[in-house]
Parts: sequence; C-alpha cells; structure tokens
Amino acid sequence: MSAQPYRSVLYIPGSKERALEKATGLECDAIIFDLEDAVAIDEKVNARDILVSALKTADYGNRARIVRVNGLDTDWGREDVLSMARALREGAKIDAILIPKVNTPADLDAVADLVAEVPLWAMMETSLGMLNAQAIAAHPRLQGMVMGTNDLAKELGSRFRADRLPMLPGLGLCLLAAKAYGKIIVDGVYNAFKDEEGLRAECDQGRDMGFDGKTLIHPAQLAVANAAFAPSEAEIDLARRQIAAFDEAQANGQGVAVVDGKIVENLHIVTARQILAKAEAVSARI
Repeated sequence: MSAQPYRSVLYIPGSKERALEKATGLECDAIIFDLEDAVAIDEKVNARDILVSALKTADYGNRARIVRVNGLDTDWGREDVLSMARALREGAKIDAILIPKVNTPADLDAVADLVAEVPLWAMMETSLGMLNAQAIAAHPRLQGMVMGTNDLAKELGSRFRADRLPMLPGLGLCLLAAKAYGKIIVDGVYNAFKDEEGLRAECDQGRDMGFDGKTLIHPAQLAVANAAFAPSEAEIDLARRQIAAFDEAQANGQGVAVVDGKIVENLHIVTARQILAKAEAVSARI
C-alpha cells in the first residue's frame, strides 16, 4: 500500500495562477495540475510556463504533485512532457505525469521515451482503454490510474444515473487491473460540485468498490472525499481488536479467532493491517 494517501485528488488548471497559489493551502492529498481539458487552446503554451514556475517555487507540502499533459497526438503534448522533464532537472517537484486517453501500453511507452525521471499515471477514459486495462496496469513505469468517467460516458453515449450503472463494467475492469498489479487507482469526478449528498453517495460507492480516492473539480468537495476514503473510527477499532484476538489465538495454538461473533482468519488480518496503515498515512498527511 502506498504511504501517500490519495483520498482527494483535486484538478487545478495550470493556467490559473491564483488557483495554483491557493492550492498550497488546500486539504487535498494530491493535486492534478491540468494542462489538458481545463486549459483553453489559446492558453496552452502560457499555461505550461505558468505551471513550471509554480512547481519550482510554490510549497505544496506533502501533497502529491501530478501533471496532466496534453496527448502526444496534439500540438502541445510533446513539449508539455519535455518541459516537465526539464523542470525536474532544474529542481521542480513533480511526482508523476498523467497521460490522457491511454488506449494501450504503447501510449505509455511514447511518454516514457521522453521522460525518465518520474512515474507515469494513465487516464482511463476510453472503451479501448477499458479493454486493455490489464496490459496498461502491468506497464513497469505506471504508478497510478485515474478514471475519466466524463469522457467514457461521452464515448459510450450513456446517460447519467445516480447508481452509475453504465460505468460499472469499465470501473470494475480498471479496479481489477490496478489491484492485480499493485497500482493506485482513483475514481472519476462528480460534476455537481454543490450537491454534497450526491457526492457523498458516489464517494461511498467508490470506496465500497475499492478505489483509493476520488478526483475532484472543486475545493468544496474535499471534506466529503477525505472523510469517505479514510478509515472510520469503527473500522480502526475493529481492525485493532481483530489483530489482538488473532495474535492471542495463535499464541494458544489456534488458527482462527472470533470477534463480534465472526470468524477471523489470516486474510482478515491482512485487511486489518492495511486499514491501520492507511489510517496512519492519513494521520501523517494531516
């Protein structure tokens, strides 16, 4: 499990100097500095320069810094990647480069050939990407996956549903792939940033499915995501009691324990230790 929590992953436009400054004080676990969808075409080049300057000078603390570049099939993608590579060599802090619309491992290879200094993340937002999720997750340079549910819905021609039924096949394929290869995976955005109840429901669904966190489009969404993807006090208490009971059972020569009327085996202890590790990581982040 990553020591860095990814409960809340906030998109910040690379062209907005005020937003870049404000982000240094926001309670998010990670920031996606966006040079792609959040930046108008006539601002692309200037946004790149603004972002490089911010990454060299601003103090983002222990928040993970992820830069979403434009695709290499655009006029800006190659120079985005090369600029980030230069910025890294000049002392900028960049934790990962996020590649849009990853369809196959070849899309990762193309960026890996341009920058060797930083892990890669993949936007999973196309039908082909869903079908190739296993191969993408297995890529040696890949560290994390981000669900791009808006673009996926557009490609599918699906309707919005509160239960996200049209998204579930793609979400499930990517989750399975990420978990199989030990990669970080964060859920897609919730567009109605003023709808706290709807956001909470979608965060709870994502957490129940196994996502590590959620991408967000507005600072107002941070508190809900942080709470949803952090272990609850009840979960922490149960994990501690399970570990204690299992240790006692083993000391008495038994292979299982009973806690709250339920069998506790070694597999439950693995989960319990993961919960405590995540709680510790969240505490350290705070």
